[in-house]
Amino acid sequence: MAPTSTPLKVVFLDRDTISPQTVLRPLSFPHTLQTHGRTRPDEVAARIADADIVIVNKVKLGAQEIAAAPRLRMVAVAATGSDNIDLTVCRERGIVVSNIRGYAKTTVPEHVFALIFALRRSIVAYHQSVKAGRWQEAAQFCYFDYPIRDLAGSTLGVIGAGTLGQAVGQIGRALGMRVLYAAHKGRTGMGALYTPFEKVLAESDILTLHCPLNEHTHHLLGEAEFAAMARKPLLINTARGALIDDHALAAALRSGQISGAGLDVTVPEPPPIDHPLMALLDLPNFILTPHVAWASQEAIQALADQLIENIEAFVKGEPRNVLVGAQDGSSTKGKN
Repeated sequence: MAPTSTPLKVVFLDRDTISPQTVLRPLSFPHTLQTHGRTRPDEVAARIADADIVIVNKVKLGAQEIAAAPRLRMVAVAATGSDNIDLTVCRERGIVVSNIRGYAKTTVPEHVFALIFALRRSIVAYHQSVKAGRWQEAAQFCYFDYPIRDLAGSTLGVIGAGTLGQAVGQIGRALGMRVLYAAHKGRTGMGALYTPFEKVLAESDILTLHCPLNEHTHHLLGEAEFAAMARKPLLINTARGALIDDHALAAALRSGQISGAGLDVTVPEPPPIDHPLMALLDLPNFILTPHVAWASQEAIQALADQLIENIEAFVKGEPRNVLVGAQDGSSTKGKN
């Protein structure tokens, strides 16, 4: 947007989704900043009514909320995913939407392999059994109650070949794994990098999800897909909860169609007590973490730094990391 001496109003709707230890660098342009720890759905419209720039992580900005903000010119998403933002309405309004990119290329793959190692070697199950006195009961130097498998020589199926999927594959290859990148479900001819989706399901010992959530990937894995997993793989999901049909996952885990599951995401978040995944927590081959795969201290600080950079670039008239709204640049000029 064009330089202006008129202070811009910036509203952060959910600051509590970024750790309190994370430093948000002050914005350099004239502005007022209104920060909310959390924002309920019924509070959004009022809080952004006179905002020029809205910072949001997981709060929904739908058509109704955006219509209540006539001055809105930028949505700065404090995350990579943008499925909580109505991008179509933003495009129609000329609102720039910028997201965060590349900040989690270390932390998410590390969390993926933390889950893989824990499940593949039954770390949690053995720890809990030691706590329960099983070692003393065994009366020898070790016992073999739970399976332990090496990663070397196994097949890692990666669904999603972006930055995170590629990083996960690189670690897998370093550990001696065969890595397959799944083609889009129902598509062929995507190139040498990709293996047909059905073949990846059939041949993987471990499956890990790194694709976006959209109309094509909603419930990407359901009853039919679990039935096609011939090698009874571990399933890892650090992407979006709705990529998997939770009821089908629970049934597959209990029936032995898969050998274990490590999840960092659910729908909704947090899951209610009666959620089907909550009923799996006592199983030795199931791990659920509270959407923290992205949340190393280093990664969150990188996210916060990039968030400020995105806003600064927009105000300078050079928007970056743009999802929608700045195709010709005209929609960002002359607006205070």
